[in-house]
Amino acid sequence: MANTVSSLKRVRITERRTEINRFRKTRLRHTLRSVRRLIAAKDAKAAEAAMPKTFSMVDRAAKWGIIKKNTAARYKSRLTLRVRKMTATA
Repeated sequence: MANTVSSLKRVRITERRTEINRFRKTRLRHTLRSVRRLIAAKDAKAAEAAMPKTFSMVDRAAKWGIIKKNTAARYKSRLTLRVRKMTATA
């Protein structure tokens, strides 16, 4: 258990940051899931409309350190490919 004032403060800060990071990661997953569901439902217009919001969320998550930059790039690349493929066939 922490004894010093500074270590007690670090514990409080860590708990607060953990909660914020958990919320951000959950929000990111929900955003990605909604786009993937639109792609699975073959709703090209809605999926394309949701892409900017999703990309913004992915970029912010990478900036905050929730996910790594390469992971963010991979998410964006794969979503873009799937949406392009869907719009090309439609």
